[in-house]
Amino acid sequence: MSSRKNSASSAHPRPFKLDVNNNCVPMSNNTIQIGPRIIGRGQPALLIAEVSQSHDGSLGMAHAFIDAAAEAGADAIKFQTHIAAAESTLDEPFRVKFSRQDDTRYAYWQRMEFTPSQWAGLAQHAKERGLVFLSSPFSIAAIELLKSLEMPAWKVGSGEVLSRDLLDAMLAAGGPILLSTGMSRWDEIDRTVADLRVRQATVAVLQCTSQYPTPLEQVGLNVLDEMRQRYACPVGLSDHTGTPFPALAALARGCDLIELHVTFDRRLFGPDVSASVTFEELAFIRTARDRFAQMDQHPVDKDRLAEQLTQMRSTFGKSLAPARPLTAGTTLTRDQLTLKKPAIGIPADDLGEVIGRRLARNVTPDRLLTWEDLQT
Repeated sequence: MSSRKNSASSAHPRPFKLDVNNNCVPMSNNTIQIGPRIIGRGQPALLIAEVSQSHDGSLGMAHAFIDAAAEAGADAIKFQTHIAAAESTLDEPFRVKFSRQDDTRYAYWQRMEFTPSQWAGLAQHAKERGLVFLSSPFSIAAIELLKSLEMPAWKVGSGEVLSRDLLDAMLAAGGPILLSTGMSRWDEIDRTVADLRVRQATVAVLQCTSQYPTPLEQVGLNVLDEMRQRYACPVGLSDHTGTPFPALAALARGCDLIELHVTFDRRLFGPDVSASVTFEELAFIRTARDRFAQMDQHPVDKDRLAEQLTQMRSTFGKSLAPARPLTAGTTLTRDQLTLKKPAIGIPADDLGEVIGRRLARNVTPDRLLTWEDLQT
């Protein structure tokens, strides 16, 4: 495994992919399309509101999340589709014992399930609110259910990067793959991305740290830059800090996708609440995203801008002025001159032409020096 990692990251130029003979070859896939949105190449970042299990098994709450995400300005809403019998067993322990209602993790997954018609209703509601509907599947049965909803992309959770059965089923269903990498080493991500590309999939890769909540020191903004170089594809951040700061920093770095867990209030019940931003914070991030994009899409020509600010330059610039009252006939020396606003008189660059000249009239320090003040 280490030899593959070294081969991929050092011996071959990046970005790369592995062909069918396990050789590295150049590649590029700078954009993907999710529904009506182009992702990458300077487009505004896709903002995904991640519900996860924060609906706590309530269909009404799940619909409420859709409305709140739309009102906050998200571009997409993402759920997780768990089917207990297809995904888990009674042997699965609680990762964190948070539920007073569920005796087992399996029972919790059962309580998180919706029927196919209920999922269809959620997808339709999202569409009506102008949101892209996404849901991460955790079993083949979940993929089959979601495939019937014609999702425009597939989100691979951090724990499923090496789940070949799920990846195969997603590839067969078609559509871009959004790959979270919260538990993966570089060599594992390399292999997965290369395999997906060999099979003609379009890919976006998301930096993620699978800690809930994630300490700011573990966010890994530097990984975004490495991913962009390594894979030449849209790059995103799936954030679990429960604060808006990583999303803002990632946007400032030109991130193409931002996925954030969301909650109505941090006092609510659920395993993801501490790792979630509020909808008010999501709305602020959306505003920041739009303002960042506005600036990025309008590069400034410094010379042209300076020409446009000629009047301002005159107001804030300076010209030569007498440092003290001087009488006509005085031969000017450097210590008799200073610089004062505005820049409508003799420029400082002409100081050499002024020193040694005689004054044609009296001058005072409350007025700029002019060429008419000098003898010819």
